[in-house]
Amino acid sequence: MKKPVIAIDGYSSTGKSSISKIIADKLGLIHMDTGALYRGVTWFALQNCLNEESKIDLNTLFSSLDQVHLEFKNNDGTLVLYLNNVDISKEIRTNEVSDNVSLVAKQKEVRDYLLQSQRSIAEKGGVIMDGRDIGTVVLPNADYKFFLTASINERTNRRFLELKGLGIEADKEQVKQNLIERDKIDSEREIAPLKKADDAIVIDNSELTKEETIELILSYIKKI
Repeated sequence: MKKPVIAIDGYSSTGKSSISKIIADKLGLIHMDTGALYRGVTWFALQNCLNEESKIDLNTLFSSLDQVHLEFKNNDGTLVLYLNNVDISKEIRTNEVSDNVSLVAKQKEVRDYLLQSQRSIAEKGGVIMDGRDIGTVVLPNADYKFFLTASINERTNRRFLELKGLGIEADKEQVKQNLIERDKIDSEREIAPLKKADDAIVIDNSELTKEETIELILSYIKKI
């Protein structure tokens, strides 16, 4: 029987990615790192679409997207990203890619192109994807859709503790304002805004631990 396709959307600092990875492990699903796909396109652009100033030429990239074939392959339980049959899992984590991925990821042409890649991977089933537009745009026909939310104060505390754990100095009020601003930008952007799908199950984990959130999500998913 075909394994389910699960979409998890929600606000920043609600634990979407870490929760999705754990659920994927528990259910034997693939956790789709959609951010890696944007990094893959960025790596391609840096190798093939630079102008005379060594900057990415977006028009050249747009006209070359049909040459970009991205695929995740399972390597001993770890998903490895391949570009045109070449393993680029290390290359996409370089500072050069990190410095350019935001520019590439916000382009409508790139988002539209990767939309098809993400859907084709999900067609096989057995996938869990997290993001901001998975249930509404990327996988509108997902078997299960969840939308994670939490109070701004709780999300602020989580983000503040996360930064502290990484050794990064942070002001809690500034962290809160940054989250509020990001919520606004994500919700109001023209392309693929953060939005709850009409048929998504809303989970407010303001007062739930990560483990409790995972168990609640699993309680909605039928046994495979």
